[in-house]
Amino acid sequence: MTEALKPTPNDCDLPRIRAQFDTFNDAIDYAARSEKGLNFHDMRGQLERVYPYAELREDALAMARRLVAAGIGKDDRVALIAETGADFAALFCGCVYAGAWPVPLPLPTTFGGKDNYIDQLAVQLKSCDPAMLFYPAEIADMAQAAAARQGCAGTDWDEFAQREAPQCALPEASPQDICYLQYSSGSTRFPTGVAVTHQALLHNLYGHSTSMQLGENERCVSWLPWYHDMGLVGCLLSLIANQVSGDYLKPDAFARRPLAWLDMISANKGSTLSYSPTFGYDICARRISSQSNVAERFDLSRWRVAGNGADMIRPDVMQSFVNAFSDAGFKAKAFTPSYGLAEAVLAVTVMPPGEGIRVELVEEERLSGTPRDISRPARYRAIVNCGKPLPDMSVEIRGEDGRARGDHQIGKVWAQGPSVMHSYFRDEAATADCLVDGWLDTGDMGYLADGYLFIVGRAKDMIIINGKNHWPQDIEWAVEQLPGFNHGDIAAFAIETDNGEEAPAVLVHCRVSDPVERIRLREQISDKVRSVTGMSCVVELVPPRTLPRTSSGKLSRAKAKKLYLSGEIVPLELAA
Repeated sequence: MTEALKPTPNDCDLPRIRAQFDTFNDAIDYAARSEKGLNFHDMRGQLERVYPYAELREDALAMARRLVAAGIGKDDRVALIAETGADFAALFCGCVYAGAWPVPLPLPTTFGGKDNYIDQLAVQLKSCDPAMLFYPAEIADMAQAAAARQGCAGTDWDEFAQREAPQCALPEASPQDICYLQYSSGSTRFPTGVAVTHQALLHNLYGHSTSMQLGENERCVSWLPWYHDMGLVGCLLSLIANQVSGDYLKPDAFARRPLAWLDMISANKGSTLSYSPTFGYDICARRISSQSNVAERFDLSRWRVAGNGADMIRPDVMQSFVNAFSDAGFKAKAFTPSYGLAEAVLAVTVMPPGEGIRVELVEEERLSGTPRDISRPARYRAIVNCGKPLPDMSVEIRGEDGRARGDHQIGKVWAQGPSVMHSYFRDEAATADCLVDGWLDTGDMGYLADGYLFIVGRAKDMIIINGKNHWPQDIEWAVEQLPGFNHGDIAAFAIETDNGEEAPAVLVHCRVSDPVERIRLREQISDKVRSVTGMSCVVELVPPRTLPRTSSGKLSRAKAKKLYLSGEIVPLELAA
């Protein structure tokens, strides 16, 4: 009879060091002295693989020697398809030991098709110019096609792991060396890679763990993809650098069975840390709404930090999650909003644990910077408090003139500190555009109040029509309130009409087959958008799963607009 697997422990005799190492190599070495590690689960949340940090280090050092034997040298880029599992973790850390820069790239999604994935992968490979691409055997055809297009070697990591690992000297790492290359999820600079140094990484991991008040015996559960900063940095590299055991569900498993995420938190009694963008909480609340066994099935009472970031935080969704899972012991104060971006490694601000979600109601006209029409009633939007800056991080709100603004004055968010990126890889112009005198122009809009940061939207997404500014999130949210729509079904942006004027355009996933019903639906959407913007808009119904996503799963408005204008997104036909 096979002995049941035992997950790595939450506690051990090794004193915790909160990421205070000179290099990530040192962090791996120290974590390997503990009995903690990574634990991989199947689609139903059952434990499949236990991977202690000691074993990870041993495998990583062997991978580093294989990389050196294959001709990979210091500062070479090595592209890795970021499948959640021991193979990727060992190769990522192996690259770090070898002095190469690991570059996590996404797996194919369930939509978009084979050719689109090859095109996307080829573009990213061209950008990072890797010496090698590693991938799981299941996607060998697509990965090899993309690698061949770029002219780099493509290798199945199972095959690579069978190669000899001859002893050799590995380079010494320094804090200023580049540790890895991360693609930003922002559509404004994609596909430019963010170069992150060891020093920046460890500073952010220290600041994040300190802001979260990371204590002993903590445990993390995650389904987030490892090619995005929240999944890679927040739920893998942070666990290694802070000596925390982690439990993983693959992203596609979460997509099929989202409640398995909460099952894992319940089953692993020490689970206190888990993170998700808003849509993760949303889908769980929707799935459980028709069930009555919440208290019997789940135990979320130990969930101390329910992190939320990566997109605009929606208080209504968070309240729905609380309503759905309070009987299972979930506490609203566990919600920990944050703000960050890959250009600052991960986090810029974090809400102090236990303060929960705090919102301020702000007039929409003040958000958009336009005078309010006194003939119309004031409209308000709930803006979420995203917390305070990490230790040694500074945040300023600046106006168009570059001057810092006072509390409750909306402007561009700028950040400064050791976590700020080194550069955009091989893109001096983009680097100079956003790094000014050591300050990072985040491209986001927000305001400060009593030391807390409130984010109101991305500057690049602003829709400006007849001198009035509109946030696309507001338009999208309005359409989402209509029956039958989910978060992510709508993309709003500005287009130029035949008469040369700008108008808001809204692309909407349509699941209705009757052409007459489609006309009725389009009119309903137009009326809803008109109630928000005060003007007519172009509404196009498109097939489900048509709207493009960024690598982190967020809606890409810029790409949706580009595909629509080029004719690659074809609207559905309506009745004559």
